[in-house]
Amino acid sequence: MTSTPMDQEQPAVDRAYRALDAARSSYRRQQRKAEAAGAQGSPQARSERDAIAAHFGDQATRLEQVEDKLVFGRLDMTSDHAPSPRYIGRVGLSEEGKTILVDWRARAATPFYRATPAHHEGVVRRRHIGTKLRKVVSVEDDLFDVSASENVSLAGEGALFAAMNSARGGHMGDIVTTIQAEQDEVIRSEAKELLVVQGGPGTGKTAVALHRAAYLLYSEREKLQRSGVLIVGPSRRFLRYIEQVLPALGETGVVSVTMGDLLPGISAVSHDSDALARLKGSLEWIKIAKRAVASRRRIPEAPITMRVSGVTVTLLPEDVKAAARRAKQASRAHNVARTTFALTLLEKLTDSYLAADENLSSSDRAWVREELRTNIDVKRNINLCWMPESATALLRKLYSRPQLLAACAPSFTAEQVAALQRPTDAAFTVEDIPILDELAELLGPSDVFAAAARERVARQEQAIARAQQALDMDGLGGGIVNAQLLAERTQGQADSSTLAEKARADRSWTFGHIVVDEAQELSPLAWAALLRRCPSRSFTVVGDLAQRTGTSAKDWTEILGPAARGYSGTAILSICYRTPQTIMEAAEKVARALGRPIDYPVKAVRDLPDCLRLHQSEGLARSVSQLAQIACEELDLEHGTGQGQVAVIAEKEIRQKLTFSDPRINVLSARASKGLEYDVVILVEPIQMQDRPGDLYVAMTRPTKRLEVVYSEKLPEGFTSK
Repeated sequence: MTSTPMDQEQPAVDRAYRALDAARSSYRRQQRKAEAAGAQGSPQARSERDAIAAHFGDQATRLEQVEDKLVFGRLDMTSDHAPSPRYIGRVGLSEEGKTILVDWRARAATPFYRATPAHHEGVVRRRHIGTKLRKVVSVEDDLFDVSASENVSLAGEGALFAAMNSARGGHMGDIVTTIQAEQDEVIRSEAKELLVVQGGPGTGKTAVALHRAAYLLYSEREKLQRSGVLIVGPSRRFLRYIEQVLPALGETGVVSVTMGDLLPGISAVSHDSDALARLKGSLEWIKIAKRAVASRRRIPEAPITMRVSGVTVTLLPEDVKAAARRAKQASRAHNVARTTFALTLLEKLTDSYLAADENLSSSDRAWVREELRTNIDVKRNINLCWMPESATALLRKLYSRPQLLAACAPSFTAEQVAALQRPTDAAFTVEDIPILDELAELLGPSDVFAAAARERVARQEQAIARAQQALDMDGLGGGIVNAQLLAERTQGQADSSTLAEKARADRSWTFGHIVVDEAQELSPLAWAALLRRCPSRSFTVVGDLAQRTGTSAKDWTEILGPAARGYSGTAILSICYRTPQTIMEAAEKVARALGRPIDYPVKAVRDLPDCLRLHQSEGLARSVSQLAQIACEELDLEHGTGQGQVAVIAEKEIRQKLTFSDPRINVLSARASKGLEYDVVILVEPIQMQDRPGDLYVAMTRPTKRLEVVYSEKLPEGFTSK
């Protein structure tokens, strides 16, 4: 019986899974060994062994997450490019000291993504291997070096087209098996500076950014495993959509947030109008914030007399001024400096108290200081000179007190000040978050939190020293665990927080790298907030100028604002793997007709017949319901029952009238659909979006198969089915 290409590849896949099982078992054994020793020795020794056990457990868990589609590629190389064949997978694996599976991020795997017939890099044949439950189910081949291919057989039609034609699910899948050459160039580029990835709809820019994060976590693990990677997405729906990509690639040291969730303890979802968003996103708020914080400090115009336990003490303006000067030298942060300010004034008032009562001596100083510290009048008057403040309370004061805002923002017109007014109990918007972050930076933490931070640093230094001693004495780790890692693990036993949890809870956390998706939407002030979280300016910035919601920016330098100083260049993705060419051409035509230039047009790799349909209807809800039902039935027939995703994109008034029982049908706004994709998109009344050409362009370019346009009277300029 003749064997198939799938049969031929099964032994190599079996071998890789045996190695994976062995590695996981080894980590679990070492975990159990460390746990077994944990009952002996001092409490500190037990804690350190628990940390080592946790480390081995994490390694086993990481390997358990790459179970699905472990092996996905094979390279057959020319004789001068050993080893051959070379199998490519999600992680690297060895057997008896010999590499049997190459991590897709390793240098040896690069030809799998870069080779072309013109530049084959020693590759004779590239084979994509599809597996399901450890069984090889498909093989797709690409031939690159015809002269060396006499004994090479080919199979399949191509992995990329198979991936494009598959049904969409509720979560993004990784593209590790189908990364294209222009995408791989971006993924493997260095992380020293800010890189912009400009890509039109369907070019895979989000997937590229996520795989770049995974690549950096592999190539710069020593740096990033302690600081982590921050991913900033446009919406929570988007973050849910991408949440499975990095774990499937074996990486978990990542924090994912929207700008609305950037600050611990604050969550903002709603957005301001475009005009108000532009006002709140201005860098002018840096000056406004400084003036607002300064307004929390004042020098009294005259001496303040107070009666404390029968003794009169006086708070002098010159003493307040001297204390303020000393406090500013001690710290730039308002709340932290306030501690120095208050202590300095307490010492002055103590001197005044002792001088006023001749029955007291210097030995009574501690008692007098405590009397003053707990006196309500003393506390009130010191607070009035240097008010403790929180960012949220101060911004609420600015928004609810027009005179205060006008004094702090002299460049704002009366109309702008009025536009910013709102009640003190109003919820914060996404656009408020960068302002709050600016205020929080100037105010600083309370003195309690500042002391806790200093204590954490001291504990970390002591823990590293103890960890090194434990490793030396017990011989644990075998070179896998170092003192830094053990110290972090040991301390982590107290709160069991992951890196992501710690970073999410700490506003001052700095990341080793930041990925920003849909970056064209960020304001200059938002960029300032992100720069604060990555002083090294190591960013991957992905977006599309044509999809910007507000007015179109001229270029990325303008978009980046204060981040432009670290701008190292733009990588352009020009090939659309999602949307059929007919739909792309229609979307670009409509955008240009509405005044939105498409400076970076893309070329779709395929087209589909009858993929753009226009429906004029008086009963919009009925028509949309029928089209959605038909779309689901067609997806059931093509891909199986319950497979695929349908989107209904419309303005709020229309969305409120639509209800569907099928969970595959998603009803959302154009803005909420950014970064997402669906098999079929039903676009309702696009005329209502014509004043936001960027949003309309986004809505039209979400489908992978078909765009249904439903309208009652007329379509925006530029619409055509041809």
